[in-house]
Amino acid sequence: MERPAWAPLGIDISMPSVSRMYDFYLGGSHNFEVDREAARKAMEFMPGLPKIMQANRAFMRRAVRYAVSEGITQFMDIGSGIPTFGNVHEVAQAADPEARVAYVDHDPVAVAHSQAVLDGNERAVVAAADLRRPQEIVNSPEISRLLDFDRPVALLLVAVLHFIEDSDEPQAAVAALREALAPGSLVVITHASYEGIPLSQERVGAAVGVYQDIRNPLVMRSRDEVARFFEGYEMVEPGLVSMPYWRPDTPAAPEQEDPFAFSGFAGVGRKA
Repeated sequence: MERPAWAPLGIDISMPSVSRMYDFYLGGSHNFEVDREAARKAMEFMPGLPKIMQANRAFMRRAVRYAVSEGITQFMDIGSGIPTFGNVHEVAQAADPEARVAYVDHDPVAVAHSQAVLDGNERAVVAAADLRRPQEIVNSPEISRLLDFDRPVALLLVAVLHFIEDSDEPQAAVAALREALAPGSLVVITHASYEGIPLSQERVGAAVGVYQDIRNPLVMRSRDEVARFFEGYEMVEPGLVSMPYWRPDTPAAPEQEDPFAFSGFAGVGRKA
């Protein structure tokens, strides 16, 4: 297999990567044939996967703009993947040039790409760390240099918690991060669920199986299970909803959305 110039050395390009599959769904160019193959296999069962990723990305942009409108200028995006077009630093810094963004990912591919994309941006960094070890994130020297945890931070956990199995205690990780944040901080979460997907659970289960096969199990959780991640936060209106229903840019927009856009849940909480 030919290694493209942008592919960091030491990366196993024979194994699909969730962040590169996400990049493929969004129409990006930072993916290999092995990623496209796995993504296309998942799409055989769930053709709406790209639409779900687009709805996810659109919600994330609205949530970032909301955070800036609330006076928050510090962002920490965990499980950030490859920062393709329209990512957190672009949206936040367009709304407020002083905004600071720390990206966190445990995938060396995503970290290396992020470093290349962020080169020369004084107010954005990337740290290699794992959500399953929250202290690693809070104590990261790169992040501590950029963000002041004594002031409010918007913590983004967008499309990441569903890759953490219950045995790895995602609830405890989210709680540990909340403890580290100042009052007034926000948490922004999206999560996959069988609820809202316009397909039978069997069909969706087959797509979930593709992620299982590439050793990145996708954990579908119910609305109640997702709601537990917001413990210790006050929900921002309209609460935990399908992605297009969270503060749409235009009132009629959700009705025009593809049915797949309503898969899973999104919400924003504020720490009192």
